[in-house]
Amino acid sequence: MQYAGSVRFLRRNSSSSTEGAADTEDAALDADATDGETSATTRSHTPKKGRPTPSRRDAEGRRRGPVAPPPKSTREAMKRSRELRKSNPVSKEERKAQMRERRERMMAGDERYLLPRDRGPVKAFVRDCVDARHNLLGLFMPLAIIVFISLLIPNMAVQRWATLLTMAMLAAMAIEGVVNGRRITRLARENFPNEDVKGRTIGWYAFIRASQIRRLRVPKPRVKPGDPVKVK
Repeated sequence: MQYAGSVRFLRRNSSSSTEGAADTEDAALDADATDGETSATTRSHTPKKGRPTPSRRDAEGRRRGPVAPPPKSTREAMKRSRELRKSNPVSKEERKAQMRERRERMMAGDERYLLPRDRGPVKAFVRDCVDARHNLLGLFMPLAIIVFISLLIPNMAVQRWATLLTMAMLAAMAIEGVVNGRRITRLARENFPNEDVKGRTIGWYAFIRASQIRRLRVPKPRVKPGDPVKVK
């Protein structure tokens, strides 16, 4: 009897251990399956970046940096040219050829090579209006040379007459500058009704243009004195 009871007890313990081992194996298989599904889901799913993919133009713009504004004066243009030569050195002959080409195109009136103050159809029209006439303001620089020479002459009478002539010429130039400025501003507003034509800006631009010697004007005159001015 004791032997049978011990056998039954051993059988019960054996079955219990077998069932426990089976449960452990089932739990391990479930955990492996769960881990496999999780890893598969992780591999198949790519999280969003949270921002759109930049275009090629934007990416190149970021690499190159912002575009510098055009130079506002000749001095600023020369400064940028020196900086570019230092960063991108070329031969002296090539640099001279590039400068010569830029000047030729600027003198020809190419909009791409003109300074900002000279660009636009309104400014081209103002230049033509000034170049189509003989102006007293064109004698400003020769007059300054005459005054300088008269100061070197040790004669009070010569200096006195030179001073009187200079004052009279400056008064006539000022009057002519005001009259031409108003006339050219009126013509510009009539020919360009859709443009914002400012009287002071146009008048001063015409004054500066007329005070320069004709051969030294930039860009070169497109019309001769006496020719009719046309909108181009």
